[in-house]
Amino acid sequence: MFIAITPYQVLTEIDLNHYIEISESIDLLLLRVPMDHESLCISVDYLIHHGFPKDKLMVHSDITLLKKYDLTFIHFRENDEHAFSFKQSHPHISVSMSTHSSESIQRAQKHGLDFVCFGHVFETASKDGKRPRSNEEIKRAVAHHIPIYAIGGIHVHTIKHLPPGFKGICAISFFRKANIQEIKSLRKVWQAYV
Repeated sequence: MFIAITPYQVLTEIDLNHYIEISESIDLLLLRVPMDHESLCISVDYLIHHGFPKDKLMVHSDITLLKKYDLTFIHFRENDEHAFSFKQSHPHISVSMSTHSSESIQRAQKHGLDFVCFGHVFETASKDGKRPRSNEEIKRAVAHHIPIYAIGGIHVHTIKHLPPGFKGICAISFFRKANIQEIKSLRKVWQAYV
């Protein structure tokens, strides 16, 4: 599964049109933005009205937005207790979480979450100056019995060096800049990986 994550900024019409354009090439779009509820609703309305598939939208911790649009994917920060209680009361919703340690992954698994994003696996501008997870940390992470999605510095060149065991990838910069052909190229490399 390929998850595009929006940059943490107010989405412009140019951003929204780009995600609409690449919608056929991604599996989910995680809306992770510092926008108020009303502004985010305007963006979601725009996406849906212009052909972005509603079943590919994922919200970040905004349960009200999830319910308003009858979405099926929601993502939470690492160890957010709301994720655990929400999953328990809404087993039909896919609930995921960001993780940075084996312990966090284990906790997410224990609470029945559907998958986790783990990283960062490669050097990335969004984690400038921070070292990526070590091979040992990655090995421990993917040993858990919950789908693990790699995040951090993933693109056509780095994906070739992705350690085994991941079930999907998440990316901010790559999907924000990539066109459909570049995403297809990434998926070809991914198919060889899995």
